[in-house]
Amino acid sequence: MLLDGRRLSPVQHRIADYLSEHLDEAIFLSSVELAERAGVSQPSVTRFAMVLGFTGYPELRQALRPLVLGGGAESPHESLLRTAIDCEIRNLATMRERLSHFPLKELGEHLAATEPLPVLGLRASCGLATTFAYYARRIHPDVRLLVHGGSELAEGLHAAQRAGAEWVVAVVLPRYPAETLQALEYATKLGLRVAAITDRVGLPAEVVLDAPVGDGFVFNSHAAPLMLAMALVEAMAEAVPLRTRARLEEYERMTEETGTFLTGDPA
Repeated sequence: MLLDGRRLSPVQHRIADYLSEHLDEAIFLSSVELAERAGVSQPSVTRFAMVLGFTGYPELRQALRPLVLGGGAESPHESLLRTAIDCEIRNLATMRERLSHFPLKELGEHLAATEPLPVLGLRASCGLATTFAYYARRIHPDVRLLVHGGSELAEGLHAAQRAGAEWVVAVVLPRYPAETLQALEYATKLGLRVAAITDRVGLPAEVVLDAPVGDGFVFNSHAAPLMLAMALVEAMAEAVPLRTRARLEEYERMTEETGTFLTGDPA
């Protein structure tokens, strides 16, 4: 047995008890969901898995699956991938059910009107912030990407506010850099309104667009937050249709003139 010879803390005993009593559903839960069901913190679930000799909860969950589902032809890697994809599908379904709670149309109008538009994302959030800014630039005249911390981040927010910015878009995904939260507080102090794309509520932001992240791998995956970010770009485009069309047409002419993209068969 996995627990034989293990010395567990009271919190870890609580997790073990929940798993033993609800194993058939626990093998499909994320670490966050298991923590909520067992009444512990998410880091406690991770530490519990590591005490049992696993790199994290996803690996422990994979080891438990055959106890419920039986053996199969899939390799451990294939099984892990399938579980991670299933988790992302559930995350997307959760976001779809909550779409009516997101003020995408109103926020899209605000972001389309503010100029410049600073977009903030540090560390793991940098990738999604960069993607959002890349597409937003196609339809917005002045998008400023802020992906470096320290004084450079504060200077970027200050310069954007001085140039007329009223809003800032912040991507805040796990793990949450302390300087990101400090930057949001500073942005609010400057008078900027904050719209956060995140997986958690309670951030110092006027508008919070929250979507769950996947934890099926060693590092988190961001399918649902990415979909939410692209929906926000779409709302910005719809807010100013004439400008959107003019900018996209101009962009296409530029890319054709400069040969930016390959045409025909790349081979």
